Amino acid sequence: MMRHEVLSMNSVEIVEVGARDGLQNEPDILPTEQKVALIQAAIAAGVRRIETASFVNPRRVPQMADAEAVMEALPDTDQVTYIGLVLNERGAERALLTRVHELGAVAVASDSFAMRNQGQTSAESIQVANAIVAMAKAAGRSGQVTISAAFGCPFEGEVDPDHVVGMAEALAKAGPREIGLADTIGVAVPRQVMALVSRVQAVVGDIPIRAHFHNTRNTGLANAWAAFEAGAVTLDSSLGGLGGCPFAPKATGNIPTEDLLYLLHRSGVATGIDLDAMIEAGLWLTDVMGKPLPSMVTKAGNFPPQTAVA
Repeated sequence: MMRHEVLSMNSVEIVEVGARDGLQNEPDILPTEQKVALIQAAIAAGVRRIETASFVNPRRVPQMADAEAVMEALPDTDQVTYIGLVLNERGAERALLTRVHELGAVAVASDSFAMRNQGQTSAESIQVANAIVAMAKAAGRSGQVTISAAFGCPFEGEVDPDHVVGMAEALAKAGPREIGLADTIGVAVPRQVMALVSRVQAVVGDIPIRAHFHNTRNTGLANAWAAFEAGAVTLDSSLGGLGGCPFAPKATGNIPTEDLLYLLHRSGVATGIDLDAMIEAGLWLTDVMGKPLPSMVTKAGNFPPQTAVA
């Protein structure tokens, strides 16, 4: 799965981010074996690209301190793409010593959030992200970049779309596998999403667009659909709807994988993932976390419901 496959308008790729973005902001640290179980449940349901860990300073994000242990416990496979999030060259070096197939770099659309998130200015984050993509390629892996806070900054407010488009153009020069647009604090609305995805597509050539949304203001699923209709071929989501950024105030959960699958499947868009299996995984994760999770579909169930066979 190292090769990017172009998907039709009747299908979309899902990246499961629950084991990384879903857990990184939780107050309780999940044991390594339960993180591995979460990843394996997603794989069993048909997920083929997964953010498995974040290779960041464990003092700043203690929930990700066992990144190497998680990777060591996962099966060695070429059927699933394991993605490791890295914010600098040191993190990339750590990740490349593991079974990670792909490095996920982050460039940030505002200076204020970039400094809090990774100790870089926005311009510096572009340079570092391009260097990380180059490191991944040199090691025979793939590299992709997400533009964080692409739709709004928790400290500066509105983000100029022209700046985001310029960032995408600069990042495309490194030839990443894809460029992601992230609504890190959940402020985007569908019209804004469609406009930005379209503009970014126009300047990055054949590089695919991925989209990552938080449901902070209850627009996440609508934004995901808007991104898909605008041409994004990959969407991020998190089992149960867990998620949040430790360095962005009030950046609550990602869009739930179960809810996104329901929306897509009922709309005739294939994902290759078994929704019922993901609902079961969501119920398991609810028990593990010991609290209700945001996913509505896991609470309500699939439709039409499975009927008993005599």
